Amino acid sequence: MTGDSNETTVAITGSTAPGQYDWTKIVDDLNRLLRLRTTPIGMKMFATVAEMEAVPKIRRPQSIHTMDQIVSMASRIGWTVGATNADFVGDQCGAVVGLKAPDEKWLSGERMSGVWFETLEDASAHQHAMHLVPFGQYEAVAVSPLTAGRLDPPDICMIYANPAQMILMINGLQWSGYKNFTWGCVGESACADSWGRALKLREPSVSLPCFAERRYGAVPDDELLMATPPEFVPKMIAGLEALSRNGLRYPIPAYGIQNDARAGLGYSYGG
Repeated sequence: MTGDSNETTVAITGSTAPGQYDWTKIVDDLNRLLRLRTTPIGMKMFATVAEMEAVPKIRRPQSIHTMDQIVSMASRIGWTVGATNADFVGDQCGAVVGLKAPDEKWLSGERMSGVWFETLEDASAHQHAMHLVPFGQYEAVAVSPLTAGRLDPPDICMIYANPAQMILMINGLQWSGYKNFTWGCVGESACADSWGRALKLREPSVSLPCFAERRYGAVPDDELLMATPPEFVPKMIAGLEALSRNGLRYPIPAYGIQNDARAGLGYSYGG
């Protein structure tokens, strides 16, 4: 079982080929356009542990961690790290990335009842609402800075950004081939909204990092997370470039709450 979403599940492996992207240029472009302070990273699923351990310079956990910590070892420290379900403190982390079967005990939500949710029914509804990579396809996962090129291609790219940077990233994706993005929020276990959803549905996915991501993954108060298949990143950058040429760029300068807005609106909106 993978939750009660009616959205279509797409196979993780897409058409992206090794060497298709210049990751150094992509990250340089992101930093130039958005002034990111956190390292953009990739995540890749592996059918076997041996395949994961064959990644150059990969590190393996020496302690028990959350998936949030594993992700942040790449985004905050710059490490390439591989993990299996045995490396995680509980079933929640492994279930999201398809390394642990979401059995009936897990789906019951009993461990969250009375802590995160008032009733067992509420906790179970939360568990069923999460986006999960289907179990049985993978034995391991790895994360690494995109510029390292060690997961080429990654299954998804992950970009932490503040709200102003994030809305411009979304605007960049919407510049051509407009789509009204609709994302949910499961609350706690928000990794299901970001990397879980992006891996499962092969779509850009934005989340509000949850308590665990901030407590154990050291995600700052002002950062959101976009997880997206790599094929969307060049499209986003092209959109950001176009917006920048139109004067719509980061940082967004404050116009002044008491100024006459007509001149500014006429420049930015054509009004």
